[in-house]
Amino acid sequence: MSRNNYAIGVVFLIAGAVILLGKLGLFAFIGTNFWPLFVLIPGILLHVLFFGRILPTVALIPGAILTVSALIFFFCIAFGWHHMQVLWPLLVFGVAVGLYEYHLFEMSHPKVPLTAAIILALVSISFFVIMLFWGWGLYLIAAALIVVGAWLVAGRRTRW
Repeated sequence: MSRNNYAIGVVFLIAGAVILLGKLGLFAFIGTNFWPLFVLIPGILLHVLFFGRILPTVALIPGAILTVSALIFFFCIAFGWHHMQVLWPLLVFGVAVGLYEYHLFEMSHPKVPLTAAIILALVSISFFVIMLFWGWGLYLIAAALIVVGAWLVAGRRTRW
């Protein structure tokens, strides 16, 4: 058997296996359940290339955004996309993580990204808490605000 026939035979075997696996639904399963890997791998790769001293520090910002987003997507694939109505503030938190990483690993430790990261994290956490308490929990928040406000207004008069 010549080498040329051997190579063509291997190509036919691979093509047949790919077609068979496609007809059995393997690629549809992988595409449906593991597509966030196409978001996670570049995010991790940006971190690896930074720590390998190939990319500058600014590469950590999109790396963190992609990594956090991919983890959220994996969670939603595993437990249902209806959770995204509560988890969406974590996408903003991914930006905060990226800015914090930039501040942490940049040699000059710039303060503007740190300030922006803190503000975005607080906004994200606030929205996340609001999303968790949407419904009846929102009434609890309103009642707590009314009680605190009444205590601040009426409590000061009774103390003096």
